[in-house]
Amino acid sequence: MDYLSAIILGIIEGITEFLPISSTGHLILASKILQLPSTEFVKSFEIIIQLGAILAIVVLYWKTLLQKRDYWPKLFLAFLPTALVGFTLYPFIKNVLLSSPLITLLTLFGGGVVLIVIEFLHKEQEHHTTDLSHLSTRQAILIGLFQSIAIIPGVSRAGATIIGAMLVGTKRKTAVEFSFILAIPTMLAASALDLMQSMDVFTKANVSVLGVGFLTSFLVAIVAVKYFVRFIGHHTFISFGIYRILLAIIYLFFFIL
Repeated sequence: MDYLSAIILGIIEGITEFLPISSTGHLILASKILQLPSTEFVKSFEIIIQLGAILAIVVLYWKTLLQKRDYWPKLFLAFLPTALVGFTLYPFIKNVLLSSPLITLLTLFGGGVVLIVIEFLHKEQEHHTTDLSHLSTRQAILIGLFQSIAIIPGVSRAGATIIGAMLVGTKRKTAVEFSFILAIPTMLAASALDLMQSMDVFTKANVSVLGVGFLTSFLVAIVAVKYFVRFIGHHTFISFGIYRILLAIIYLFFFIL
């Protein structure tokens, strides 16, 4: 992988990480378009540069993280299902799921349909949770179970957690905020696990390429998160659902068939 490819993937990661459209799915499809070989390093790159986008959340939400420590136990409960599933199925995830553009396309399409249906059926109620401090143990565990589905590329970790949070009774903005913060322990753990399993694939040249992708995703995510927060204040997720469906169809016809 060269530096230009790292920058392109970093931009894609920074834009898509917190949108309900699957950053991992986009990285897999973009890597195929860029004709990058499906090596262990490329797979690790696609996992680890997500930390750059996660660092953007730490920078933007550090006050919230420090001031609202009372929901840290709920954050841990929500993180636990994904940690257990990810650790148990790590070889299958990396060697099978991350190597299949077809699986990614199917989940992008199906997830788009789900987003649209949920938006038409879901109605926010006055009693829905507006403060993360008031999130119940049950809600946290259920959101975590939704997030664990996102081990399948194309599902979207952000999409799964946001939809899950809305379905278990949180306001839309609260769901998005919790999704942002839940990404921190989730992606830290995923990256740490991959680094421990794949240290031997990192050469000096690979590390510098990874650093470029990491920095790019961080800078782009800073802007993308701010835009997304403003966007959800006035729009539903239907447009993201339509985008997912169109992307899956267009990619299938131009690059698979």
